[in-house]
Amino acid sequence: MTGSDLGWELWRSFLAVTETGSLSAAARSLRLTQPTLGRHVDALEEALGEPLFVRSQHGLQPTALALSLVPHAEAMAAAAESLLRTASGEAEGERGTVRLAASEIVGIEVLPAMLARFREAHPGIVLELALSNRNEDLLRRDADIAVRMVRPQQAALVARRIGAIGIGLYAKRDYLARHGNPSGVGELSAHTVIGVDRNNAALEAIRIGGEPVLRELFSYRCDSDVGQLAAVRAGVGIGICQHGVAARDPDLVPVLPDLFDLSLDMWLAMHEDLRYSRRVRLLFDHLAAELGAYAKVGRRQS
Repeated sequence: MTGSDLGWELWRSFLAVTETGSLSAAARSLRLTQPTLGRHVDALEEALGEPLFVRSQHGLQPTALALSLVPHAEAMAAAAESLLRTASGEAEGERGTVRLAASEIVGIEVLPAMLARFREAHPGIVLELALSNRNEDLLRRDADIAVRMVRPQQAALVARRIGAIGIGLYAKRDYLARHGNPSGVGELSAHTVIGVDRNNAALEAIRIGGEPVLRELFSYRCDSDVGQLAAVRAGVGIGICQHGVAARDPDLVPVLPDLFDLSLDMWLAMHEDLRYSRRVRLLFDHLAAELGAYAKVGRRQS
């Protein structure tokens, strides 16, 4: 077998083994037999002339060669998934699959009701929701549509600005009843402040009263936006929340609204080649309208 004979099924098995660390786990994830996975790995190693995995007590450890091949295999996987989504429905039909990428907080707190309404209107369209705080590569077709909090830069994307999403400090009403609502930055040190742990980029973007914030201010640290919001809702302390999310929860009260009111632009983007796909366009236009309404609601709450 030569390099040109290596089919996608071999690379798919290779990716599964690198992700799971064992043939048995990879076989379960792909619904194949373990001997089949073993033959796929053996075929790749024979064609490449080098081992891809080293067997140890911790399972199969990828070699340097294997690690260098992973990004290319992931690109093949994204292309294969895009091919299946495109083939799953006619370009002009209201059926098939659309993959939507968004951050965890948007995907969990903002999109579900919007996507429920879309499914009611278009039951033939299957939705896939990919939640991650990294930007999915639309050019590589990791997703069909993406909701982003930064302006897309690639020329091959169709992007629409939804609006400014306001973010403020909030705390649960009973927490403030116990500890008081701070009237200035200096009083925050007496409170449990919820913030980032190791996300230095997020830390550098935070300003309270125009001044940068040190990590030491946070006595409850978590790099997950969803984890931070859960802590605020549980009454742990004071943390960051989108105004639109807080507007739905009467138990959340603004804290220092005149000193902290961050605004981030929300964008909706898709690959320009997909603008002629009816199912993709239907979801794109639906989200543009619904997220636009959310952005208006998400102005600072008094």
